[in-house]
Amino acid sequence: MESEKILKEVKQVKTLLAALVGTQDLTKREQFSKEALRKAASEFRKLQITRGEWVLDREISKVIRSAPYYSGQFIIEKFGFTNYFKKGRSYYFNRKDLVALNKELKARKINLATYMELEEDKEKFNKYVLELKQGKKKRPRFKIPENLKNIETQPYNHPPKEKVLAHIQSLMDEYEKDKLVEFIDIYDGSYAMAKHICHFDRYLDKDLKKQCANWCFEFNYAHKALKEIKKIRSRVKYG
Repeated sequence: MESEKILKEVKQVKTLLAALVGTQDLTKREQFSKEALRKAASEFRKLQITRGEWVLDREISKVIRSAPYYSGQFIIEKFGFTNYFKKGRSYYFNRKDLVALNKELKARKINLATYMELEEDKEKFNKYVLELKQGKKKRPRFKIPENLKNIETQPYNHPPKEKVLAHIQSLMDEYEKDKLVEFIDIYDGSYAMAKHICHFDRYLDKDLKKQCANWCFEFNYAHKALKEIKKIRSRVKYG
């Protein structure tokens, strides 16, 4: 008797589930097939999107005001955002988690658009420095003579750290003297980027813009040199 009662309750639960997922009109075998459940999940997801529980990639700025268009991929990569799904070519993000992320960004005073621009600028700068080291043009084909071998150089010695620090100090003196703080932002004390003032760009003095660009390059180059010095383990003392 007990087993019959349990079986009856199971049947009732299955009937309710079929009604819930919208497959009650199918045969019993088809009601809980993978295809039926996939379609039900898809319909449920559409309903959630309609209700605003999921936010389209290009509409993230409705939740995070400082987010530019199509910032979803950046959010996934840099913040490890996991509560999203992809439909066709579009990404959808969970609204509640975006709200929580926005709250955290505000608490840390992070402007998402500026952060994205900063990371892009760093990537361009590092690529430029790498090209300087390797040579800008790479030949697609090459042939090394078979008897060419054993041509090496000893590890190079780095310049004194004090020389690089003096360079940075002279740049900071220029930064203070010419009030470049109005035109240049410095992040983490080691990376500089000219402010993007699109509304007034054409009114800025050309020499000033050139000065800012050169200053940023020199500042970033010097700090990269400091990082390289820490990596080098040279036995030969400089000077």
